[in-house]
Amino acid sequence: MKTIGTFVALGLFSVGLPAYAASLYMDPGSADLKIGDSVTMAVRLDVSEAAGECVNAVDATINYSPEIEPVDISLGQSIFRMWVEEPTIDKNKNQITFAGGIPNGYCGRISGDPQLTNKIIEIVFVSAKKEILEEDTDVIAEINFSENTNAYLNDGFGTVANLRTDGSTIVVKPELGGDSNQWLELVASDRTAPEPFSISLQKGNGAFSDKYYIVFNTTDKQTGIDHYEIIEEPLDSLNIFRFGAANAPWITARSPYVLDDQNLNSTIRVKAFDNAGNFYMATLVPDEHLRNTPLTEKISKVIIIIFLALMVVSPVIMVVNRRRTVKNRILKQTNSVTNYEDKP
Repeated sequence: MKTIGTFVALGLFSVGLPAYAASLYMDPGSADLKIGDSVTMAVRLDVSEAAGECVNAVDATINYSPEIEPVDISLGQSIFRMWVEEPTIDKNKNQITFAGGIPNGYCGRISGDPQLTNKIIEIVFVSAKKEILEEDTDVIAEINFSENTNAYLNDGFGTVANLRTDGSTIVVKPELGGDSNQWLELVASDRTAPEPFSISLQKGNGAFSDKYYIVFNTTDKQTGIDHYEIIEEPLDSLNIFRFGAANAPWITARSPYVLDDQNLNSTIRVKAFDNAGNFYMATLVPDEHLRNTPLTEKISKVIIIIFLALMVVSPVIMVVNRRRTVKNRILKQTNSVTNYEDKP
């Protein structure tokens, strides 16, 4: 798992307040689950609003019992905007890990907002294969945060907050559930693309040295964001001399993303896909004054210009030379006739 040092290198921390208690918990705290059904658990963050505490980042490991299985994770309504490690499921270890944060920190629910605006991720669980479960017996599956789970304050130093964690229990029942699965139905009915977003071009420091990179983020209110894809396309028709090629492949990536074309001679496109396969595409064309044409490309363009000029000029020169030759022949013939007539 990535450490909080990466957040410091990315400059996610700013001036904040001393450490106070924060709470990281699963919601709901308990649920029933039948075979074939699904249950969605939210990971939520609470802070001490009265003390003015702001949490900048969370680095978490979640352990779950083998009687349940996570099948999907949604970031659609997450309060986090930056991910050093997006949520990852390790089925061999029965673990889920993630490390994310929010610039300027999360300081609590906005006053007057009736909704719980403290969600980090949502995890969809199903029951394990039936042979793992004991017949005709309810099984208590547990979901807990490991001891190495930490929250970090928005104080510019990555101070570890006093963190309380609360897990959840799922009662796995051996009987078959209903004919419907709410999560699968939601995915099947989702026809809406993710929310529109823009691409921000920045020049790095710290972890990114002096390189250009892009930052992007969006949400999906139905099924959540599944992944992002990026392509860097040549800017003009002379693309064989540009970075990449016109048919350059899309690659799966995440924000922040260091550009391969550091000369900024490419159009940058980012697609955000939700869990139903819908996508929204954002496009960025770097400002012309930022672009840097490599020496090899300049030489290639000069050669092309000279070649094109020769192709245009050569026929003209040939026509002129041909006319001059014809004219000289006519003059020579005229002179020959004149000389013949002048003879006595």
